[in-house]
Amino acid sequence: MTNRMNIRPVESRQSFFQEDSIVMNDNILNNLSTAVLSLDHELRLCYINQAAESLLEISAKQSLGQIITNLIPHVESMQSVLYDALQTGQPYTQRKTQIRLASGSTITVDISISPASEAHWPRLLIEFYPLDRYLRIDRDAALQEHQEVTRTMIRGLAHEIKNPLGGIRGAAQLLSQEFGTSELTEYTNVIIEETDRLTALLDRLLGPRSIPSPTFINIHEILERVRMLIELEADSSIKIHRDYDPSIPEINVDPEMIMQAILNITRNALQSLEDVATPEIHFVTRTERQFTIASVRHRNVLRIDIIDNGPGIPESLKEHLFFPMISGRPDGTGLGLSMAHSIVYQHQGTIEFDSEPGSTRFTIIIPLESNQ
Repeated sequence: MTNRMNIRPVESRQSFFQEDSIVMNDNILNNLSTAVLSLDHELRLCYINQAAESLLEISAKQSLGQIITNLIPHVESMQSVLYDALQTGQPYTQRKTQIRLASGSTITVDISISPASEAHWPRLLIEFYPLDRYLRIDRDAALQEHQEVTRTMIRGLAHEIKNPLGGIRGAAQLLSQEFGTSELTEYTNVIIEETDRLTALLDRLLGPRSIPSPTFINIHEILERVRMLIELEADSSIKIHRDYDPSIPEINVDPEMIMQAILNITRNALQSLEDVATPEIHFVTRTERQFTIASVRHRNVLRIDIIDNGPGIPESLKEHLFFPMISGRPDGTGLGLSMAHSIVYQHQGTIEFDSEPGSTRFTIIIPLESNQ
């Protein structure tokens, strides 16, 4: 009797294993955090992994088969290097290269170009190693250390000042009782009011005294409360746009503290819009994957963007913006952003900002691991 088992020819089995290998290699490359793409001998894109799609802001579906210089305009300056690598078979490396993307944003990367031999035509394997996040991590770590030293010094000074203020207030109250209904009580009342004002200022300098009491809450509920308060303060003269991601899960935070942080940043934005003809604030929520905060890599984080169309932050303030008593307004105390930073830091998060005339973006990043 004839055996009817389905046996592949050798060529078919070889083809099967090759296809299997390609699928496996694609899976491996797509799981890399390094951005990888491959070009043919005409510099047309043959392959791009998910990390490269995200970094270069291009999609595989729309970009495969296109010449790389059409996808990334800045690469025109590297065109001769790419052709040289194809012809000589020599690898190339470029350090700290700035690339301007089609969206207008700029990234800093190390680029590695490796020729790969094929049966008919050579190809190039290009790897992009993004440096912006690592540079930001180093900068944030230095800033955090500096801020901790500054806060410690300010807290010590504030405690030293509060003690004599209590004595001054007590003495003024005793004098007020001695004077009775005398006109001199007007002066003692001024002393009491001013010591109370200074004590309140020192309390704000000391920052949030409570430890966070986390509970699960929808971040959009907090943002909507902030929106309502800001619209009331602005007398409806401002447009607040919301771009929320409804798939974001509830987050495990102290609602009142996080609301205070968002409110402080939004009030700052509102104050910067006083002389803007059509003031606007945007609230945007998203999630990000594989984000590093203070040298700790988090699988998923919540991102809250607060964007205004004000005049921007002066260059002289950018390096010290989250320090207490730093303000761009003559009547400002400079405590709002410092307090917001302290609150977010207590939630293992961070605050970033990017500012130019016409667009200032503050970004609150909070880990989502505790919510999973």
